[in-house]
Amino acid sequence: MNPSGAVCDQKVAAVEVTKDRNGIDQIVLRNPRGASARVSLFGGQVLSWRTDQGEELLFTSSKAIFKPPNPVRGGIPICFPQFGNRGALEQHGFARKKLWAIDYNPPPLHPNDSSGKAYVDLILRPSEEDLKIWPHSFEFRLRVSLSADGNLTLLSRIRNINSKPFSFSIAYHTYFAISDISEVRVEGLETLDYLDNLCQKERFTEQGDTLTFESEVDRVYLSSSDVVAVFDHERKRTFMIRKEGLPDVVVWNPWEKKSKSMVDFGDEEYKQMLCVDGAAIEKSITLKPGEEWTGRLELSIVPSS
Repeated sequence: MNPSGAVCDQKVAAVEVTKDRNGIDQIVLRNPRGASARVSLFGGQVLSWRTDQGEELLFTSSKAIFKPPNPVRGGIPICFPQFGNRGALEQHGFARKKLWAIDYNPPPLHPNDSSGKAYVDLILRPSEEDLKIWPHSFEFRLRVSLSADGNLTLLSRIRNINSKPFSFSIAYHTYFAISDISEVRVEGLETLDYLDNLCQKERFTEQGDTLTFESEVDRVYLSSSDVVAVFDHERKRTFMIRKEGLPDVVVWNPWEKKSKSMVDFGDEEYKQMLCVDGAAIEKSITLKPGEEWTGRLELSIVPSS
């Protein structure tokens, strides 16, 4: 344990705490080869994930607002306790707008979740204000880790410390940086049913072997396999998305018209980003008192032709 409360094996990895322009702590994880990830305590949001050559793998808008209470447009915002817009809760929940804390006493994890990795443990507990709009006591523990080979993992554990059950949905709203949306395809979604948010959540079945992009897409694919791939033809690389406890996959690109309506998003930036999220949305997760849910998202890149 180093003074920051972030944990690392000093022989193979490094963890550093810095402050952003608003004085909010950010944790920088580095592996021995020079790959890095940067996590903000505001929202528990991963803001950067770079290769050992320094290439940024996550998209952040040039017009992103880096000032609370606005979540940053890009990186990996955590949407909890809901994804979408329902009831009194704001769209995509409140976790992405809250100040998380470094968790100095995380419960023990499987050895694979720490060995040889640079990692930090964060925790979010509800404030009095949160309990007024969502009256459920919880502990949300998040471990963000960067492996020796540069893979980025987000491991979440959400515990019910209420006296009654509660239900939630969750998504890791991952903005991948891509060469050009017209050069990208997604595999691993074939034959799946999906809810189309552009058609009042009507249910359809994916007909294509791969998903390509020619217009706005806003879908929730249901009960997907645990591996989804995003092929970037121009950059000759593939993002591999491996997930556990996250049955659904959100695919989103706002395209031209919607891009122009978003104040924190450039008019043409839809060409350089694609959101593909590990999520649990269609069937809410219900926790009884004392129960804990675990979800795991691992992102890696591999060369492709």
